[in-house]
Order: sequence, then structure tokens, then C-alpha cells
Amino acid sequence: MSDIRVKICGLRREEDVTAAAQAGAAYVGFVFFPKSPRHVQIEDAAALAALAPIGLCKVALTVNASDAELDAITAKVPLDMLQLHGSESPERVAEVKARYGLPVMKAIGVADASDLPQIDAYSAVADQLLIDAKPTKDADLPGGNGLSFDWRLLAGRKYWQRPWMLAGGLTPDNVTEAVRMTGANQVDVSSGVETAPGQKDQDLIRAFVGAASSS
Repeated sequence: MSDIRVKICGLRREEDVTAAAQAGAAYVGFVFFPKSPRHVQIEDAAALAALAPIGLCKVALTVNASDAELDAITAKVPLDMLQLHGSESPERVAEVKARYGLPVMKAIGVADASDLPQIDAYSAVADQLLIDAKPTKDADLPGGNGLSFDWRLLAGRKYWQRPWMLAGGLTPDNVTEAVRMTGANQVDVSSGVETAPGQKDQDLIRAFVGAASSS
């Protein structure tokens, strides 16, 4: 049995949370970023999180969120982890972790080898790392753009200080190869299981988890 752990991010409907849970995903992610087509209101996210069975990690994705914004989210949504997907500094990661008492996952954008050193800096303060494709300079979203990067950059880097997750352009068709090339034992998908921006497909969710599990 594969030990690949899967995160399905950007969920907005009850049936998609249920599909992710039944497929065997380890994490579900809720996006709190108004520019994203996957953005959810706090009240809706609270209802979705309540559907998650025990053991399914509920993650809030935020982008350069203020304390006030994080206060509002954590006050109403039963969460297991915070994901910081903006330009938050290592110091900010440490602040958030201390303030909320929740594990923090920091997303790090990678385009080429020059982006790799920052991974070590964040691994000193974050509980987990999400290695994602670096968005283009004109992109409106920091992630969920369906972009991938050269996975060979991560080959042989399996033993960072913290658990890490591979993201960026993953689909049911390429996740097995991505795991093989990078040595990742956790993967994250959002647009790769959608039929349109923000519209998850339950068959694709099941296919992705199945493909990752067979890696």
C-alpha cells in the first residue's frame, strides 16, 4: 500500500469534501483569498469543515492575511492547519504559529535553482513546506494556476528538515511521474481536478488519489 498522502485544495461544495474523504485524501484545503475562484466565505467553510471525518486534516489557505483576518477564520472554522501562500517572511510564519497554536504549512514558489535556498530558511520555522510552481509576475493568484516546474530540481532533496508536499500543475495523468522524479510522499492538487476554475470534479478527485496511491 502506498504511503503517498494527498491534499485536495480549493473545495467549495459538500459533495467534493465527501468525495475527497471517501477517496482517501489526507488533507482538504479551503481557500480564503477573494481573488481566487476557489474562495469560500467563513460560514461556508465552517459547514464544509464540519463534514470532514476524524483524521482528515482541514487546512485554511491564506495569502498575506492579517491577524484580524486569521482571527475571524480560526474563530469559526474547525481547522487542523494554516497554509500561508503569500510572501510571508519566516518571522511571520513563526508569529502565526505562536499566535494560533496550529501547525503552519508555508508555500514556496520554485521556478529554478535560485529559488531553492529559501526552502531551508522556512524549514526552520514551518511545520510543513509546500513546494509549488512560482507564479508568473503578472499572475493574479499565487497558486492554483495549473503551472508546474522542473521536477528534477527536487531530485535527491527528500530529506529537508520538515515534511514537504509537491504542488503545481499536478493531474491524475502526471502525478505518478512527479512522485517518481521528486521523491515526494505528499502531493497537493487544485486545478488539476477541475473542469473549470473552482469547479471540482468528483471523478477526477478519485482518479487523482488513486493515481497518487499507486505511485
